[in-house]
Amino acid sequence: MEKPCSPISRRDFLRISRRFGVSSTLMAAISLGATLTVSRLAKAAENEHKKRSGTKARVTLTYGLAVSRTEWEAIDPIGHLKFVQDLEERTDGEIHLEIIDQNSICTQLDCVKRAREGIVDLYSSTTQNAAGAVPYFNVLDFPYMFPGRAAQYYFFYHPQSNRLLREPLQKDYGIRFLFTNCRLREILMGERWREKPDISALEELSGVKIRVTASRPGKLALELLNMEAIPIPWEELGGALKHGMVDGIESYSSAVASEIPELISQAVNLRLFSANEHTAISEKVFQKLTPDLQSAIMESAYQTQMATQMASEVAFFNTVGSTAPQKEGTIFARHGIRVVELARSELEKAEQLCSPQFNPGPWEEWREKLNRIAGDIDIYQEIFNIAREIPAETLVENVGPRRWWKY
Repeated sequence: MEKPCSPISRRDFLRISRRFGVSSTLMAAISLGATLTVSRLAKAAENEHKKRSGTKARVTLTYGLAVSRTEWEAIDPIGHLKFVQDLEERTDGEIHLEIIDQNSICTQLDCVKRAREGIVDLYSSTTQNAAGAVPYFNVLDFPYMFPGRAAQYYFFYHPQSNRLLREPLQKDYGIRFLFTNCRLREILMGERWREKPDISALEELSGVKIRVTASRPGKLALELLNMEAIPIPWEELGGALKHGMVDGIESYSSAVASEIPELISQAVNLRLFSANEHTAISEKVFQKLTPDLQSAIMESAYQTQMATQMASEVAFFNTVGSTAPQKEGTIFARHGIRVVELARSELEKAEQLCSPQFNPGPWEEWREKLNRIAGDIDIYQEIFNIAREIPAETLVENVGPRRWWKY
């Protein structure tokens, strides 16, 4: 997998990217790894730009990324560079993708909106934040619907993911879901918990103020667990933690490691619901492409999904260190973030309190709303069943890929 980039100033990166393009500069930075310097980056970006400009593109597409650091892909692989490289090579440069990152054209909360408005052609953001503009993404947010990361990948490869997720997104919201990484959302506590013992019981989280995303079901899940859920944009999260506006956040380890590891003390592995940094393309843009280019996009999405599946797992253990025990030298180990694995009995208690399986009443309204969009099917139960077609202990690397759109 790619190595994390060495420190380079934002000013230098912007200067080089203005000359050679963000996509070429990002790919050059990743290829240099630990040898990254300003002069090396400029030369590598120039070479990358020349290579990518060798063929006149039939189509140029803008790709808005809601990430703000160039080393994100090494810490939390979401596949955007892999997708750009694969698609441009697969089409011999007939499709040219230009990345616009650093939150300069869209943020986590509005990237999907910008794609629907035609401001960008493709975008990447978490499904939870995209749910503010596209409520159907909430089908992924029912607590304890997925028993593990392997079940998540199994679902996204599954042919039924077309009927249950992708087709409603295309029909009702005009976006085509391409690929994603997979995590389960946790409770990550701030600095006040650094000197406290590891959280060992669900009751210890009762009453704490926890930052949540735009996911309404995510907020409901925390409230059912007796936490105070406070919606705060990611861009304001650092200040909220520093000034005690919240005690912790509902997120996932890789995102925290990429942005604010110095503000986190304990990562409580509650395995609450799905966490997905996905890429999608405007369906209107997709339908304007010729069939050969449409096929190329789908095949590149498939290749990127496979690469992300493996790279994310490697980064999870070797770069982030979201494991107990931790590997030395990982981000979590360097920042003293303790990974807290709750007892099975505590996880079962959480599931009984907040999952639709054991506590269906609070979820009836959401299920009815999402069921209507899905075509009057029980969307929660359908995805729940698919997620259990494989054993709960299945390892991510043992989930076989399938071209979901060909079934």
